[in-house]
Order: sequence, then C-alpha cells, then structure tokens
Amino acid sequence: MTTYEQDVVKWSEEQAALLRQRDFSHLDIEHIAEEVEDVGKSEQRELMSHMVVLLAHLLKWEYQPERRGAIWEKTIKAQRIEIAFNIKETPSLKTRLESEAWQQVVWAKAVSAAVAETDLDIFPEESPWTMQQVLSNEFFPGNRE
Repeated sequence: MTTYEQDVVKWSEEQAALLRQRDFSHLDIEHIAEEVEDVGKSEQRELMSHMVVLLAHLLKWEYQPERRGAIWEKTIKAQRIEIAFNIKETPSLKTRLESEAWQQVVWAKAVSAAVAETDLDIFPEESPWTMQQVLSNEFFPGNRE
C-alpha cells in the first residue's frame, strides 16, 4: 500500500517537498495528476451546489409566496454572493454557467430539492429564468409582497 492510499495528507506533504526540491524522479505523477483534476472538479461541484440552493430558493419564492421571508431572501442573496466570488476567483467556471447541458443538470437538481423541501410537484421542467436573471441581485420571481 502506498503513502497515497494510507494517508493522503502525508502523501501531499511529501509530494510538495519533492516538487520544491525539484526531485521529479520520485514524484507520484499519476496521483498528482488525479489530485490536480480533483481540484477543478471540486470547484465545479461547489459552484453547482450554490446554484442548486439558489434555484431551489427562487422556486420556493415564486411558488410559495405566502412563505416568503427574510431567511429565504438572505439565502438567495448569500448564494449569489458565493457564486460571484467563485466566478471571480476561478473565471473559467463561467463556461459552466453558459453551458446548456450543465444548466439542465443544475435545474433538475434544484427542482428535486424544491420538491423535497415543499412537497409540491408543480415546478417547470425547464428554467423559466435566464442565467442573467438568476444571478441578478435585483431579481426575485413573482410579486415581492
């Protein structure tokens, strides 16, 4: 069993030391490549998670106007801030927001979350909002009573 399989933290410290020493012949190239790829996947998962929460709350906001309140509004605003920060820190994530296939996956997950949280099964199959609307701090669907 390798250090990678036994203790990934210890392995990462060893690999970082080898890189700093320029001891390339002892690097665990295959696992380093996997870990580098995982960094990108982690950033993508984080963006998706924020989008799912945002969209689920926008759905609840529109379809349950009687339950609108400060907590939902704060959650919507907080998710928008997190998404904007993620895009600022990792500009290549913007391509995800523009990808129709990615948007469909996010929408399906958001609808699933909204159904689980509301017991309503009335949400549209496709997003009725543009990405620009979803990310706009001024946009709240329906009537803001």
